[in-house]
Amino acid sequence: MDQADIPARLLKREGIGARVPRKEDARHLVGKGNFVGDFVLPDMQEVAFLRSPLAHASITGVEIPEALAGKVFLREMMADATDIGSPSSIPTYQYSALPPLASGRVRHVGEAIAMAVAPTRAVAEDLLEDVQVSYEELPVYHNVDSALAATGEFMHPGWKDNRFLTLRANRDFDELAAKAEVKVSRTVELSRQCIVPLEGKSVLAYWDFQTEQLVVVSATQVPHLLRIGIAQHLSMNEEAVRVVSPDVGGAFGYKGQLYPEDLCIAWLAKTYRTPFRYLEDRREHLIVGANTRQHHYQLTAYADRKGKLLALDAVITIDGGAYSYYPFFVGLEPGQAIGNLPGPYTFRGYRCETLCVATNKPGFMAYRGVARTGVCFAIELLMDAVAREVGREPWEVRMENLVPAAAMPYVNVANKHFDSGDFPASLRRAVEMIGLEAVRERQARGEPDGRRIGFGTATYTEQSAHGTTVFANWGLPVVPGFDQAMIRMTADGGLEVRVGVHSHGQGMETSFAQIANDVLGIPVARIRVVHGDTALTPFSSGTYASRATVMSGGAISTACKELLPRIQSIAAYLMGVEPSAVALIEGCAVAGEKSIPLSEVGRVWYLTPQDLPANVHLGGLEVSRAYKPNVDTGTFTYATHAVVVAVDTETGEVEILDYVVVEDCGTMVNPMIVEGQTIGGIAQGIGTAMYEESPYDEQGQPLASTLADYILPGATEVPRIRIEHFETPSPHTDFGAKGVGEGGAIAPPAVIFNAVNDALIGTGAAEVLMTPLTPRRLLKALEKSTLGQESAQ
Repeated sequence: MDQADIPARLLKREGIGARVPRKEDARHLVGKGNFVGDFVLPDMQEVAFLRSPLAHASITGVEIPEALAGKVFLREMMADATDIGSPSSIPTYQYSALPPLASGRVRHVGEAIAMAVAPTRAVAEDLLEDVQVSYEELPVYHNVDSALAATGEFMHPGWKDNRFLTLRANRDFDELAAKAEVKVSRTVELSRQCIVPLEGKSVLAYWDFQTEQLVVVSATQVPHLLRIGIAQHLSMNEEAVRVVSPDVGGAFGYKGQLYPEDLCIAWLAKTYRTPFRYLEDRREHLIVGANTRQHHYQLTAYADRKGKLLALDAVITIDGGAYSYYPFFVGLEPGQAIGNLPGPYTFRGYRCETLCVATNKPGFMAYRGVARTGVCFAIELLMDAVAREVGREPWEVRMENLVPAAAMPYVNVANKHFDSGDFPASLRRAVEMIGLEAVRERQARGEPDGRRIGFGTATYTEQSAHGTTVFANWGLPVVPGFDQAMIRMTADGGLEVRVGVHSHGQGMETSFAQIANDVLGIPVARIRVVHGDTALTPFSSGTYASRATVMSGGAISTACKELLPRIQSIAAYLMGVEPSAVALIEGCAVAGEKSIPLSEVGRVWYLTPQDLPANVHLGGLEVSRAYKPNVDTGTFTYATHAVVVAVDTETGEVEILDYVVVEDCGTMVNPMIVEGQTIGGIAQGIGTAMYEESPYDEQGQPLASTLADYILPGATEVPRIRIEHFETPSPHTDFGAKGVGEGGAIAPPAVIFNAVNDALIGTGAAEVLMTPLTPRRLLKALEKSTLGQESAQ
């Protein structure tokens, strides 16, 4: 039907593009969410872990008092549990095994050696006080330099050095670099940090005697993969394992792996047939979860006199920590780094070597943006350095190098397939929104309080919804393929949507309902999204890589489109019209002046089948469909961030005065949720840029194990953020959507550092090139300037 023919009373926009309030907020705002910590089961035992105080040592003995027999457990007591393995087919990859409890050696401070069970966590911790462990210390590789210098006693048996893997790329580098008139080199570093979700690792397991299943209740973002991992590593049939993921208090990549704690709790429940639970406390997280972002870049840009890049040379070194986790092994970080370093630019000469080095720190985790925060930081600081070298505005040099809209779709030097968009337009608009001309005038006038004003910008791409081709090339043990969705219309006209991905704060219950509403017209309030339970949902590899809306959203849309004609056919029969005349609007089937509620369609199928047409579709009102884009090399969201800062050269304090974002994630399902994701990501990116750091001493001891030492941005540190949207649909996805979950966290370090370095021009200060940008580091950079020396006196 033409929309003009639909009665106004039936029109209420709730589908794709509508700012529908989040359905899930109704429970969270009144404290009725259901997290692992909220579960209360009869006879449940709490678990605490005894953790290593040393970074690298052999375990020469463990003494457990006889009174603790059956209450304290070691690795050798878990004979039917295998070490966690994360294989890869990448030729240079060195395999390592991660034991559920340390076996013979500890490789980082905080590695679990023993576990105790008791009715309360406090009692379990007290039991561990009586366990005595003897150690023989081994050489400590506290950073990549010490690890690479080792000639023996490597991190894992059978290794020939301390590298997890080495990746290399070279495309026309020598030929194009030789043509350059300008050569600019920089060394850029991101410090190690934690992910710090509101809820840490949380896992509860029990034996269901009715179904003869091990039930694992976990704050995971990959319930189906966790089920596979637990079954494999406990030598169980997969149908004997069920994973339930209730509400999850943030994940950001931290909850996308099989952890030793998961395996330990599952083993206890399998073995003793009673409930066991472990809830990570904040100090454990800050010690054992200090496992992301630590990158070191040596970069050289080759350009012409206008700043047009011809070639890029890079060596990227990543501190991968002690272990590779299942299933998203440590190779993801270097793989994403080497592939995404060229960013949104058109240069055609590229040489890069990426090393992922094993050290005596916790094993590396995927964190919101997986390597792209680091590569954006590196390439965008280098772009500003090139601009200063050639004497042009940094944004003008970027315009010289960005892929133009007319070139889309575009395959860049690292074989990234950009699907759609207008990168230069996003940059132009961000510069307009920030009012650069007025900012430069303000800089020239100077500030009454003596602070210095700086402007910075950064443009990036966010590869999202990576498909089978990409993951297969990384040699993963689990390669994502199709996502599935099951939909069912109920007898009273509601809709159930079942998906295998799981939400950890992204608003999926709302967005997925909107996608179904867009096709079937059923009110969002009548659509129930079921996720987070492997017994109730179809398979998906999970929620990561900004893939859920593209993959599971595509499956929902595809399934709803298949159900649509079935509903129309029954409704048309009941109204005495042709199916082509029927539209589904706001829970009604409408044909001209005729309409019936969808509950009539449901009633006839389920309750009064004698009223059905003779040729009714035998698939009924339930559909299950799998989906992946035909082109599965990923979609590419992009954005430009721009910022104005004020720098106090006496105190080293940096204040963000203005922050603008121009983003394009294709078709927006819910612009309000897109903005929430962007703002939340920027808050995390500000933490990376200015506050968060997990330092270690030469003995591998963590120096930030409480929130008094590990600083997080709060409400007063996050400025008002102005967002403008472009909307260039992807040609490859079902309704043009691209991923948006990670993008906000990618650009803040780059844009803030560029602004601060801009503010320091003319002071003689050294460029700031290492996160986080603390007052101490800023004042150290100012020591080289007259202004800085005067301020220090």
